[in-house]
Amino acid sequence: MEYLPHNFSEVFTFVTCKRNRIPLNLFLLLCFNVLLAPAVQAATPVELSRSASYAIALLGLVTLSLCVYLFVVIFQPEKF
Repeated sequence: MEYLPHNFSEVFTFVTCKRNRIPLNLFLLLCFNVLLAPAVQAATPVELSRSASYAIALLGLVTLSLCVYLFVVIFQPEKF
């Protein structure tokens, strides 16, 4: 257990660091997918495998994030 931080100030500095945004975003996306996949599996009327429900949930999250990104790019083009 030596790899765990002894205090949480190290964790907060890691999260707020600018260069670590992509791994943190991917981690949060996967955590949200873990929460969303059982809901997708429960909402379908047919029997889905666990991997198929995770894939559908991930596809939905990617589609939603792409829609938000394109919405921001269309209405604020001077930032890009």
